[in-house]
Amino acid sequence: MADSRALRLGITCYPSVGGSGILASALGEELAQRGHEVHFISYGRPFRMPVDAPRLFFHPVVINDYELFKYPDYTLPLSVKMAEVARDHALDVLHVHYAVPHATAAILARSMLPADRRPFVVTTLHGTDTTLLGRDPGYGPAIRHALQQSDAVTAVSGWLRDETHRLLEVDRPVDVIHNFYSPKPPRRTRAEVRRELGFADEAMILHLSNLRPVKRIDLLLETVARVRPAHAFKLVILAGGDFAPFAEKVRQLGLGDRVLVRENVLDIEDYLQAADLGLFTSASESFCLSLLEAMWFGCPSVSTAVGGIPEVVTSGETGVLVQVPEAEALARAVEGLLGDPDARRRMGAAARQRAQTRFSASAIVPQYEALYRRVCGCGA
Repeated sequence: MADSRALRLGITCYPSVGGSGILASALGEELAQRGHEVHFISYGRPFRMPVDAPRLFFHPVVINDYELFKYPDYTLPLSVKMAEVARDHALDVLHVHYAVPHATAAILARSMLPADRRPFVVTTLHGTDTTLLGRDPGYGPAIRHALQQSDAVTAVSGWLRDETHRLLEVDRPVDVIHNFYSPKPPRRTRAEVRRELGFADEAMILHLSNLRPVKRIDLLLETVARVRPAHAFKLVILAGGDFAPFAEKVRQLGLGDRVLVRENVLDIEDYLQAADLGLFTSASESFCLSLLEAMWFGCPSVSTAVGGIPEVVTSGETGVLVQVPEAEALARAVEGLLGDPDARRRMGAAARQRAQTRFSASAIVPQYEALYRRVCGCGA
C-alpha cells in the first residue's frame, strides 16, 4: 500500500511576478491544503503566497553586500538557508523552480548535511533556464550538472523537455508536469470592472504578462494598431512590470485612447472574467500560464504558435494559434473572432472545459505528490 503520510517540503522560487513564481506559490498553497508542511525559502515572500495559512511557512534569505564582491552573491546564502531549513524541519524534499541559481544551491545545500538528513532534490524547469541560460557557456555546464545531480527533473511542457535534452544534452529522464491554475472568486462583477475601465459596448481584449522582451509587447501594440474597426475594442494590459518604456510606442501608433494599463494587479480574476478575448504575441513560451488563466474564465485567445503553447490551446477549438508571428496575421485572427461572437462563445466554453479537465489543481497537484513519494521511495 502506498505511504500516505504528510510530507515536509521546501520550495524555492523567484518571488516576483512571473509564471514560475506564480506556479510555485499556487503549488505550495495546494500542498498545504492537502496536509503537507511547506516551507518557502527565498529572498522575498512570493507575491501570491497567502499570509498565516496553516502549514505554510516563509524563510527569508539575507543577502549581504560585501565590498569584497563586485556583485552581491545570492547562491551561497540561499544554499546555507536551504540547509538550515532542511535540517531544522527535517525536510523530505527540496523542490526548486527555475534552475539558476536554485538547483545549484539545492545541490550544495544537500551536500552540507549528514547523509541521513539530506532531502531529495526536485528541479522544475520553466523555460529560459533552458532556452536562454542553457545556451550560455557561462551557465550551461553548471545547469547540466545540477540537473544530473537532482533526484528528479520536471518540465512544464513536452516542448521544454525536448529542448532541455537538445540544448543541454542531459542524459536523464525529464518528467512533464504541466502548469495548473486555481482561480479565486472575483471580487467585483464583470459590469463593475467594465464600468471602472470606461467600457461601453466595446470588446475587451486582455493581455497579462511580466512585459519581458520575450513577450513582444512591441508586436502586441503593432497588432492592435492594425485591428479594424478601431472603435470596436480596447486593449487592457495587466502589467507585471514597468510599462513606461512602451508609452512612446503607444503614442506613435495612435493608441492612447485604446490601451489601458494596470500594473501589479493581484486580483486578476476581476479582469479575466470581464474580458472577451486574450491576445499573446510571445516570441517563445514554455507553457504560457496567462493563456490558461484566460481559458478558466471562458475567454478564448489569439496567440503565436510557439513553444509549449500548442499543448495548452487547440487551435480552432479553444482559441486561435497564428503560425506566422507577424502583426498583420495576428490582427486578422483578432478581427475574425471579434466579428464572430458565436465562435468566441463556442471556443470560450471549450477552453473552460479543457482548463478544468487538463490543467486544474486536482489534475496536476497529485502528479507532484506522486513524484515526491517516488523519489523518497515511499510509493506513489
